Amino acid sequence: MIEKKQITNDEERAILVGLATPEQTERQVKEYLDELKFLALTAGAHTVKQFIQKLPHPDTRTFIGKGKLEEIKSYVMGKDISVIIFDDDLSASQLVNIEKEIGIKTIDRSDLILDIFARRAQTAQAKTQVELAQYQHLLPRLKGLWTHLERQKGGIGLRGPGETEIETDRRIVNTKISLLRKRLEDIDKQATTQRKTRGELIRVALVGYTNVGKSTLMRILSKTDVFAENKLFATLDTTTRKVVYGNTPFLLSDTVGFIRKLPHQLVESFKSTLDEVRESDILLHVVDIAHPQHEEQIEVVSRTLQEIGAGEKPTLLVFNKMDEYEKQTFDEWLSENVKQDLLEQMFTEWKHRTHHHAIFISALNGDHIEQLRDTLIEKVREQYKVRYPYKTVYF
Repeated sequence: MIEKKQITNDEERAILVGLATPEQTERQVKEYLDELKFLALTAGAHTVKQFIQKLPHPDTRTFIGKGKLEEIKSYVMGKDISVIIFDDDLSASQLVNIEKEIGIKTIDRSDLILDIFARRAQTAQAKTQVELAQYQHLLPRLKGLWTHLERQKGGIGLRGPGETEIETDRRIVNTKISLLRKRLEDIDKQATTQRKTRGELIRVALVGYTNVGKSTLMRILSKTDVFAENKLFATLDTTTRKVVYGNTPFLLSDTVGFIRKLPHQLVESFKSTLDEVRESDILLHVVDIAHPQHEEQIEVVSRTLQEIGAGEKPTLLVFNKMDEYEKQTFDEWLSENVKQDLLEQMFTEWKHRTHHHAIFISALNGDHIEQLRDTLIEKVREQYKVRYPYKTVYF
């Protein structure tokens, strides 16, 4: 049986590889590799070197060119490098060819994200979802991963043990996928029943790119202990709390973070967890405004919300980490008046782009949290009026 590749040692040293194409500039690739470095760190690997290849399109055999492959091979020779991580998905044959050329374990971005999800999963639902995604990711790769057992020439003896083993593995994996899907259906039924027992309260869901501060904000808004960590995918399982502001009750949920190039198997497997987003009445889309690619991250989240059928819900854009943004953007000598003018320009621009559905906070420092609460109460009450139009009192 082919084993699922994982980062297995906290001391692993990694090399990262990205590809610059006409559709993806070298500057973008450098930014993407910075995110990949953070992913590797989350998985327990220390990045020692990054390589960028410029090609009009990926090489079908080894993804990168022969010259770059030789350069990487020369670099790792005699060094304690244990894993090479590509920022794009590789085919099974590309993985096999690269490992054969360089002699070091090779994984791609999806392998890495699946590994992190496997480490982070705590509940039975999350563990089942991740395992299902891993097997779905493995299934189409089986044939390529068995190429080292196949005969080089046709004719008599073509149907050897390699093909038999492929079919055996495929049956095993398909059986496992069926069992995991059945188990997930049973868990989903329980989760659906739990959601139905929550009554008629308005539901608010925190969504956003991974590591933007959703869990920290959840802890502040709900005044409860919720796990928060400065690592990617700190939260996999949906956390829901009942919150009451004044006399206005609602349910607040923290959900799994999104990310660029999220493996489609994970999106598929976690659709049940994302039901919390689909069934919500209001979305708080949290954004790390201090991140240099925050606009691209907004687009990634918006596309994912469209994919799961939640793109048209009432949404408030919550720009978090304003304290970090100001540190990065303004010099110390800048006068307070000029700084405020520049901030007002940014606020005005985003409020215009979002039709005034934007607010700027620092969850860490507590800046403008009261303004967020007031805005949230107003939006929750609006939803109660929509749901119960004939009531004269809305909490």
